[in-house]
Amino acid sequence: MTEAISTKRQIEFPDRSPLSLERPLVMGVLNVTPDSFSDGGKFADTNTAVEHALEMIDDGADIIDIGGQSTRPGSDQVSVNDELSRVIPVIERIRKKSDIPISIDTSKAEVARAAIDVGANMVNDISALRSDSEMIDVVRESSTPVVLMHMLGTPKTMQKNPSYNHCVREIKEFFAERIQFCVDNGIERDKIILDPGIGFGKRLQDNIGIIAHLDEFREFGLPVLLGASRKSFINMITKTEHHASTRIGGSLAAALLAASRGVDILRVHDVYATVEALQVARTIETAGQ
Repeated sequence: MTEAISTKRQIEFPDRSPLSLERPLVMGVLNVTPDSFSDGGKFADTNTAVEHALEMIDDGADIIDIGGQSTRPGSDQVSVNDELSRVIPVIERIRKKSDIPISIDTSKAEVARAAIDVGANMVNDISALRSDSEMIDVVRESSTPVVLMHMLGTPKTMQKNPSYNHCVREIKEFFAERIQFCVDNGIERDKIILDPGIGFGKRLQDNIGIIAHLDEFREFGLPVLLGASRKSFINMITKTEHHASTRIGGSLAAALLAASRGVDILRVHDVYATVEALQVARTIETAGQ
């Protein structure tokens, strides 16, 4: 077992106050794409997207994660220009109305750089800085926190017979290599956040195992993010075919279990319900101590 490395219990940004990790943070998902798996383009319009972001802020979101590229299984890449046209106006508008930390969900260096220039505070890269060789430079030069996510293959291919001998162990080996890559290239270790990548090249048993053993990822001494919200493994467990937008119960169950196993950030679609569930659970746990 890897010995835990102590780190500050907060996320530090270059241009704003840090976020404490004394409780799990809630990251609200804002997909400004026409083909999102969870909302099917509901927030592709800039005005609607900004309104939804402000609603999530009112509901208690700690971070807003904005993406202009669908990463659902089988999805195709979009051009840099398309991605920029989707996310930049939204970030600009939100930044005029709120100082909430904004995460840019992209694997393209040009998009990340432009997003940071107009007010984004962190980078969420599902490729863990592998897709674009210039992304490491963007993260280093901006000193933004970066989320490194584990994924087999690409969104186009990741669910085509994924296989592991020991999923959690292999993800930890991947993280060890990616952390070293970042450090070797001038990224401060305490800027790194780890995401095991629920649903990204994972079978049902892999997703279940990851959540059940989330505490193992804390061995790196870095914040751990989980994005299980509305994902298809919930339907696989319940043996239903419900639309992603109705998987709130399963999403909350995963969120509460993750919180009990020490997760630091929960990336969710249903912000109000998640904030409420966490608050109730935390209050009951505190009363029992």
